[in-house]
Amino acid sequence: MKHKVKMIATDLDGTLLRTDKTISEHSKTTLRQCREAGIKVVYATGRGSSAEMIVPAELFDGRITMNGAIGKINNEEVYRRIIRYQTVRPVLMACDKRGISITSENSNMHYSNFVVSDRWPYITDFKVVDFSEHRLDAEKIYIPSPSQEDITFIKQILPDDLYFLRTVDDEGFLGQIMHREATKALAVTALARHWGLSQTDIVAFGDDFNDIDMISSAGIGVAMENAHDDVKAAADFICSNNDDDGFAEWLLSNVDI
Repeated sequence: MKHKVKMIATDLDGTLLRTDKTISEHSKTTLRQCREAGIKVVYATGRGSSAEMIVPAELFDGRITMNGAIGKINNEEVYRRIIRYQTVRPVLMACDKRGISITSENSNMHYSNFVVSDRWPYITDFKVVDFSEHRLDAEKIYIPSPSQEDITFIKQILPDDLYFLRTVDDEGFLGQIMHREATKALAVTALARHWGLSQTDIVAFGDDFNDIDMISSAGIGVAMENAHDDVKAAADFICSNNDDDGFAEWLLSNVDI
């Protein structure tokens, strides 16, 4: 018996996107089929504006970026949880003093203590700044390749309304600091409520640590075959990997479309 769902929430990298950062034609066709059946389709990614350059907007009813800091339906912002500069500036200054590379992102611009393009060549909008004079809020904070000692230090100095998250990027491990309520699960819930839907109406897909809360809170959670073991443990189902159209194949086999 196939599941009746009203909303699909999917991660991008390692989930909907193939290793070459493209969406297969099979997956595009499946997304269109789901939307034609009246199912809302949302992506939830750790990416910022780069997501819009990779995935066609017309395939989705909503989009969640920055790990859940920003949630939009069309161009309407329905969820926003950013970090006030007064809260994060002491953290930025303490990391800088310790010699930890760190960058704060706001409106697609990075404010950092290192040359951001050395780590991510595709990011050219950045400024190396003096954090003691920094006066801008942050949607997200990044720490490239933090050591375990650095992670311990950061966690010790974080105020209660922020949290630390470790994920994986193309260069290795990536540390991130977020607003306590900037999570994929909370942003997905906000978009669902906007459409009058509940958690039980949602199927969520993911592969990385920042997908666990979204997968756990959805009515149905699906982990990719290429997902981390912790993600698989949180899921109800495991589908094929992202290069074999696991996302699309699971939907076609298990959802009433």
